Amino acid sequence: QVQLVESGGGLVQPGGSLRLSCAASGSIFSIYATGWYPQAPGKQRELVAGIGSGGSANYAESVKGRFTISRDNAKNTVYLQMNSLQPEDTAVYYCYAKISSGSNFYDDYWGQGTQVTVSS
Repeated sequence: QVQLVESGGGLVQPGGSLRLSCAASGSIFSIYATGWYPQAPGKQRELVAGIGSGGSANYAESVKGRFTISRDNAKNTVYLQMNSLQPEDTAVYYCYAKISSGSNFYDDYWGQGTQVTVSS
């Protein structure tokens, strides 16, 4: 009964910033990996930022230098700091996590999505 709840989306002007949060709750033993997947209308959901349990992060080329992903293991929360936002960043951002509830088996979980709109 793991649940991911996202927050922090909204409307921002080009060049602005937003910080997204994704909090996991329920029967959680460990979060192996987690990331953010935006999906724009008519396009596929694609990874822009991911982070492993050890803190190593990876980014899509389009967001390198602008976005920063981080995680707080004690709070079971992952964040996405988005700076220098541009209209092409507009999408519904989905949080993803691979979570174990106490065994060696990991399940994939998705948040409900949070809308990010970049417009003047």
